[in-house]
Amino acid sequence: MKPKDDEKQRAIAEATFRLVAESGLAALTMSDIARAAGIATATLYVYHPSKDDLLTRLYETAKTATAARLMQAYDPKAPLRARGRAIWLAMLHNRLAHFAEASFQEQFAASAWFRAPSQSMVASAMGVFTAALEEGRREEILKDVPVALLAAHFLASVRETARLIRAGDLPDDAASRAAAFSMCWDALKS
Repeated sequence: MKPKDDEKQRAIAEATFRLVAESGLAALTMSDIARAAGIATATLYVYHPSKDDLLTRLYETAKTATAARLMQAYDPKAPLRARGRAIWLAMLHNRLAHFAEASFQEQFAASAWFRAPSQSMVASAMGVFTAALEEGRREEILKDVPVALLAAHFLASVRETARLIRAGDLPDDAASRAAAFSMCWDALKS
């Protein structure tokens, strides 16, 4: 049996991310992905036997890669605000640099495909982020609300800042990023 080609895997992933960012996850078909990746639909099924398999594998691979990119900026010994700023800026950079992949991850996590195995993988991959939020709550630096609510507001700030930058409504510069993070932090701190 011939080994799977890494270039085809990359083309499948990029095509899927792009199509989801353009048209949404629900409308996605295996034939659309194959056509956008420049391969035959039968070849796509060799790589992924079902849409469920394809989406789940791509999500877990993308989430793992995102977590690794975010952790490059993370210093566990830094004060909480500095760690928060580093992660916020890394998330913003990731969303701007990998928009289609981030859009795919967001839509997948809000879909019926996001089941227990993927949820556990995310909890593990993003555990450092969740632990920092919990630490902030415990030390009364952050509001005493559920960690899920803190995380949702943090992520919404990143998402909306990226949207404003992509739309040209906010300059993509250090001053805008600093102001946006400061507003996010002010909303979360106790």
